[in-house]
Amino acid sequence: MALIILIAILGFGYFFGKPLWIKLRRQRIANQPFPKEWRQIIRKNVPYFNQMPADLQLQLKRHMLVFLAEKDFYGQDGLAMTDEIRVTIAAQACLLLLNRKTNYFEKLHSIYVLPTAFVANNPHVDALGVWHEQTRVLLGESWDIGKVILSWQHTQEGAADAEDGHNLIIHEFAHQLDQETGAANGAPRLSSKAQYQDWFNVMQRQFDRHKKAVARRLPTLLDYYGATNEAEFFAVASETFFERPADMHEQHKALYDQLKHYYKVDPLTWR
Repeated sequence: MALIILIAILGFGYFFGKPLWIKLRRQRIANQPFPKEWRQIIRKNVPYFNQMPADLQLQLKRHMLVFLAEKDFYGQDGLAMTDEIRVTIAAQACLLLLNRKTNYFEKLHSIYVLPTAFVANNPHVDALGVWHEQTRVLLGESWDIGKVILSWQHTQEGAADAEDGHNLIIHEFAHQLDQETGAANGAPRLSSKAQYQDWFNVMQRQFDRHKKAVARRLPTLLDYYGATNEAEFFAVASETFFERPADMHEQHKALYDQLKHYYKVDPLTWR
Protein backbone atom coordinates (compact mmCIF):
# COMPACT_ATOMS: atom_id res chain seq x y z
CA MET A 1 0.00 0.00 0.00
CA ALA A 2 2.84 2.38 0.88
CA LEU A 3 4.44 1.70 -2.50
CA ILE A 4 1.18 2.46 -4.30
CA ILE A 5 0.83 5.74 -2.41
CA LEU A 6 4.42 6.68 -3.23
CA ILE A 7 3.90 5.93 -6.93
CA ALA A 8 0.70 7.98 -6.90
CA ILE A 9 2.49 10.93 -5.27
CA LEU A 10 5.35 10.75 -7.77
CA GLY A 11 2.92 10.50 -10.67
CA PHE A 12 0.94 13.48 -9.37
CA GLY A 13 4.13 15.53 -9.01
CA TYR A 14 5.32 14.59 -12.50
CA PHE A 15 1.97 15.40 -14.12
CA PHE A 16 1.65 18.82 -12.52
CA GLY A 17 5.36 19.60 -12.30
CA LYS A 18 6.20 18.83 -15.93
CA PRO A 19 4.67 22.03 -17.40
CA LEU A 20 6.64 24.10 -14.87
CA TRP A 21 9.81 22.19 -15.66
CA ILE A 22 9.31 22.78 -19.40
CA LYS A 23 8.65 26.47 -18.81
CA LEU A 24 11.81 26.89 -16.74
CA ARG A 25 13.89 24.97 -19.28
CA ARG A 26 12.57 27.12 -22.11
CA GLN A 27 13.30 30.29 -20.17
CA ARG A 28 16.87 29.15 -19.63
CA ILE A 29 17.32 28.38 -23.32
CA ALA A 30 15.70 31.64 -24.44
CA ASN A 31 18.09 33.64 -22.25
CA GLN A 32 21.19 32.15 -23.83
CA PRO A 33 23.30 34.39 -26.11
CA PHE A 34 22.08 34.35 -29.70
CA PRO A 35 24.95 33.26 -31.98
CA LYS A 36 26.35 36.04 -34.16
CA GLU A 37 26.47 33.68 -37.14
CA TRP A 38 22.76 32.99 -36.82
CA ARG A 39 21.98 36.69 -36.74
CA GLN A 40 23.88 37.12 -40.00
CA ILE A 41 21.90 34.29 -41.59
CA ILE A 42 18.59 35.90 -40.62
CA ARG A 43 19.59 39.31 -41.96
CA LYS A 44 20.70 37.78 -45.25
CA ASN A 45 17.95 35.22 -45.81
CA VAL A 46 14.90 36.74 -44.09
CA PRO A 47 14.71 40.41 -45.17
CA TYR A 48 11.54 41.34 -43.31
CA PHE A 49 13.42 40.69 -40.05
CA ASN A 50 15.20 44.00 -40.66
CA GLN A 51 11.85 45.81 -40.87
CA MET A 52 10.54 44.53 -37.55
CA PRO A 53 10.68 46.63 -34.36
CA ALA A 54 13.67 45.90 -32.13
CA ASP A 55 11.54 44.35 -29.39
CA LEU A 56 10.02 41.87 -31.83
CA GLN A 57 13.44 41.06 -33.26
CA LEU A 58 14.62 40.17 -29.77
CA GLN A 59 11.50 38.14 -29.05
CA LEU A 60 11.85 36.30 -32.34
CA LYS A 61 15.45 35.34 -31.59
CA ARG A 62 14.47 34.00 -28.16
CA HIS A 63 11.70 31.90 -29.70
CA MET A 64 14.17 30.61 -32.27
CA LEU A 65 16.56 29.41 -29.58
CA VAL A 66 13.81 27.30 -28.03
CA PHE A 67 12.47 26.10 -31.39
CA LEU A 68 15.91 25.01 -32.58
CA ALA A 69 16.61 23.25 -29.28
CA GLU A 70 13.37 21.26 -29.40
CA LYS A 71 12.88 20.33 -33.06
CA ASP A 72 14.90 17.77 -35.01
CA PHE A 73 15.98 18.63 -38.56
CA TYR A 74 16.83 16.03 -41.21
CA GLY A 75 18.23 16.58 -44.68
CA GLN A 76 16.78 14.29 -47.34
CA ASP A 77 17.74 13.24 -50.89
CA GLY A 78 21.38 14.16 -50.39
CA LEU A 79 20.79 17.55 -48.75
CA ALA A 80 23.28 18.10 -45.91
CA MET A 81 21.69 19.80 -42.91
CA THR A 82 23.33 23.14 -42.01
CA ASP A 83 22.76 25.99 -39.60
CA GLU A 84 21.71 28.15 -42.55
CA ILE A 85 18.82 25.80 -43.31
CA ARG A 86 17.77 25.41 -39.69
CA VAL A 87 17.96 29.10 -38.84
CA THR A 88 16.22 30.27 -42.02
CA ILE A 89 13.30 27.94 -41.34
CA ALA A 90 13.14 28.73 -37.62
CA ALA A 91 13.10 32.51 -38.18
CA GLN A 92 10.02 32.30 -40.38
CA ALA A 93 8.22 29.66 -38.33
CA CYS A 94 8.65 31.61 -35.10
CA LEU A 95 7.20 34.71 -36.74
CA LEU A 96 3.83 33.05 -36.07
CA LEU A 97 4.48 32.86 -32.31
CA LEU A 98 5.16 36.50 -31.43
CA ASN A 99 3.35 38.39 -28.68
CA ARG A 100 1.31 35.45 -27.44
CA LYS A 101 1.47 32.40 -25.26
CA THR A 102 2.88 29.50 -27.19
CA ASN A 103 3.73 25.86 -26.85
CA TYR A 104 6.05 25.96 -29.87
CA PHE A 105 3.97 23.93 -32.33
CA GLU A 106 3.32 21.32 -29.68
CA LYS A 107 2.73 18.34 -31.99
CA LEU A 108 5.78 18.98 -34.14
CA HIS A 109 8.94 16.96 -33.56
CA SER A 110 10.71 16.58 -36.89
CA ILE A 111 11.37 18.76 -39.92
CA TYR A 112 12.50 17.05 -43.13
CA VAL A 113 14.11 19.23 -45.77
CA LEU A 114 14.60 18.20 -49.40
CA PRO A 115 16.64 20.06 -52.02
CA THR A 116 13.59 21.02 -54.11
CA ALA A 117 9.96 20.07 -54.81
CA PHE A 118 9.05 16.44 -54.21
CA VAL A 119 6.53 13.87 -55.33
CA ALA A 120 4.05 12.58 -52.77
CA ASN A 121 1.66 9.67 -53.09
CA ASN A 122 -1.61 10.33 -51.28
CA PRO A 123 -3.91 7.30 -51.40
CA HIS A 124 -7.51 7.95 -50.41
CA VAL A 125 -10.96 6.38 -50.52
CA ASP A 126 -13.70 8.40 -52.20
CA ALA A 127 -17.35 8.67 -51.17
CA LEU A 128 -18.19 5.48 -53.09
CA GLY A 129 -15.52 3.49 -51.29
CA VAL A 130 -13.19 3.40 -54.30
CA TRP A 131 -9.47 3.42 -53.55
CA HIS A 132 -7.42 6.04 -55.45
CA GLU A 133 -3.67 6.61 -55.74
CA GLN A 134 -3.05 10.34 -56.10
CA THR A 135 0.43 11.55 -57.02
CA ARG A 136 1.23 15.23 -56.50
CA VAL A 137 4.29 17.45 -56.78
CA LEU A 138 4.59 19.41 -53.52
CA LEU A 139 6.73 22.24 -52.15
CA GLY A 140 5.89 21.39 -48.56
CA GLU A 141 3.62 19.30 -46.41
CA SER A 142 2.43 19.56 -42.82
CA TRP A 143 1.39 16.43 -40.94
CA ASP A 144 -0.56 16.29 -37.69
CA ILE A 145 1.58 13.36 -36.54
CA GLY A 146 4.61 15.47 -35.70
CA LYS A 147 6.42 16.30 -38.92
CA VAL A 148 6.78 18.93 -41.61
CA ILE A 149 8.38 18.34 -45.03
CA LEU A 150 9.89 21.29 -46.91
CA SER A 151 11.66 22.14 -50.13
CA TRP A 152 14.82 24.10 -49.35
CA GLN A 153 14.78 25.78 -52.77
CA HIS A 154 11.27 27.10 -52.23
CA THR A 155 11.97 27.96 -48.60
CA GLN A 156 14.74 30.27 -49.83
CA GLU A 157 12.63 31.74 -52.62
CA GLY A 158 9.70 32.41 -50.29
CA ALA A 159 11.91 34.16 -47.76
CA ALA A 160 13.92 36.18 -50.28
CA ASP A 161 10.93 38.19 -51.53
CA ALA A 162 9.11 39.50 -48.48
CA GLU A 163 6.41 41.25 -50.50
CA ASP A 164 5.16 38.71 -53.05
CA GLY A 165 2.59 37.10 -50.73
CA HIS A 166 4.15 33.65 -51.05
CA ASN A 167 6.04 32.08 -48.18
CA LEU A 168 6.31 28.32 -47.85
CA ILE A 169 7.28 28.31 -44.16
CA ILE A 170 4.47 30.61 -43.07
CA HIS A 171 2.05 28.45 -45.05
CA GLU A 172 3.11 25.09 -43.62
CA PHE A 173 3.47 26.31 -40.05
CA ALA A 174 0.05 27.95 -40.20
CA HIS A 175 -1.14 24.41 -40.92
CA GLN A 176 0.71 23.25 -37.81
CA LEU A 177 -1.19 25.81 -35.73
CA ASP A 178 -4.41 24.65 -37.36
CA GLN A 179 -3.56 21.00 -36.60
CA GLU A 180 -3.02 21.60 -32.89
CA THR A 181 -6.75 21.06 -32.41
CA GLY A 182 -6.96 18.00 -34.68
CA ALA A 183 -7.24 17.66 -38.44
CA ALA A 184 -6.69 20.95 -40.26
CA ASN A 185 -10.00 22.74 -40.83
CA GLY A 186 -9.01 26.40 -40.98
CA ALA A 187 -9.58 27.08 -37.28
CA PRO A 188 -6.52 27.20 -34.99
CA ARG A 189 -6.83 27.06 -31.21
CA LEU A 190 -8.72 30.08 -29.87
CA SER A 191 -9.47 31.10 -26.31
CA SER A 192 -13.26 31.19 -26.16
CA LYS A 193 -16.48 30.11 -27.82
CA ALA A 194 -17.17 33.72 -28.77
CA GLN A 195 -13.81 33.95 -30.53
CA TYR A 196 -14.52 30.78 -32.48
CA GLN A 197 -17.90 32.15 -33.55
CA ASP A 198 -16.36 35.43 -34.69
CA TRP A 199 -13.56 33.54 -36.45
CA PHE A 200 -15.96 31.32 -38.40
CA ASN A 201 -18.21 34.24 -39.33
CA VAL A 202 -15.34 36.24 -40.83
CA MET A 203 -13.29 33.40 -42.31
CA GLN A 204 -16.21 31.59 -43.92
CA ARG A 205 -17.47 34.78 -45.51
CA GLN A 206 -14.00 35.61 -46.83
CA PHE A 207 -13.44 32.03 -48.01
CA ASP A 208 -16.73 32.01 -49.93
CA ARG A 209 -15.84 35.34 -51.50
CA HIS A 210 -12.46 33.98 -52.57
CA LYS A 211 -13.95 30.79 -54.03
CA LYS A 212 -16.40 32.81 -56.14
CA ALA A 213 -13.59 35.02 -57.46
CA VAL A 214 -11.46 31.97 -58.31
CA ALA A 215 -14.40 30.22 -60.01
CA ARG A 216 -14.83 33.28 -62.22
CA ARG A 217 -11.06 33.46 -62.85
CA LEU A 218 -10.89 36.99 -61.48
CA PRO A 219 -7.61 38.54 -60.29
CA THR A 220 -7.24 37.97 -56.54
CA LEU A 221 -4.82 39.15 -53.88
CA LEU A 222 -4.80 35.73 -52.24
CA ASP A 223 -3.37 32.81 -54.16
CA TYR A 224 -5.95 30.70 -56.00
CA TYR A 225 -4.80 27.69 -53.95
CA GLY A 226 -6.61 29.22 -50.98
CA ALA A 227 -9.90 28.25 -52.59
CA THR A 228 -9.10 24.53 -52.14
CA ASN A 229 -10.62 24.31 -48.65
CA GLU A 230 -10.81 26.22 -45.37
CA ALA A 231 -7.45 24.92 -44.14
CA GLU A 232 -5.62 26.11 -47.26
CA PHE A 233 -7.45 29.41 -47.11
CA PHE A 234 -6.14 30.06 -43.58
CA ALA A 235 -2.59 29.15 -44.64
CA VAL A 236 -2.68 31.27 -47.81
CA ALA A 237 -4.26 34.18 -45.92
CA SER A 238 -1.48 33.96 -43.32
CA GLU A 239 1.16 34.27 -46.05
CA THR A 240 -0.57 37.35 -47.45
CA PHE A 241 -1.09 38.88 -44.02
CA PHE A 242 2.63 38.90 -43.26
CA GLU A 243 3.93 39.66 -46.74
CA ARG A 244 1.34 42.02 -48.25
CA PRO A 245 -0.32 43.60 -45.22
CA ALA A 246 -1.17 46.93 -46.88
CA ASP A 247 -2.96 45.25 -49.76
CA MET A 248 -4.84 42.88 -47.47
CA HIS A 249 -5.84 45.73 -45.17
CA GLU A 250 -7.19 47.65 -48.15
CA GLN A 251 -8.92 44.80 -49.98
CA HIS A 252 -9.89 42.42 -47.15
CA LYS A 253 -9.98 44.52 -43.98
CA ALA A 254 -12.18 42.12 -41.99
CA LEU A 255 -9.79 39.27 -42.79
CA TYR A 256 -6.77 41.38 -41.92
CA ASP A 257 -8.30 42.41 -38.58
CA GLN A 258 -9.12 38.79 -37.73
CA LEU A 259 -5.56 37.64 -38.41
CA LYS A 260 -4.14 40.66 -36.62
CA HIS A 261 -6.16 39.72 -33.54
CA TYR A 262 -5.07 36.08 -33.76
CA TYR A 263 -1.35 36.61 -34.47
CA LYS A 264 -1.09 39.59 -32.08
CA VAL A 265 1.06 41.58 -34.50
CA ASP A 266 0.42 44.27 -37.10
CA PRO A 267 2.82 43.85 -40.04
CA LEU A 268 1.35 47.00 -41.59
CA THR A 269 3.36 49.02 -39.07
CA TRP A 270 6.64 47.28 -39.95
CA ARG A 271 6.94 48.89 -43.38
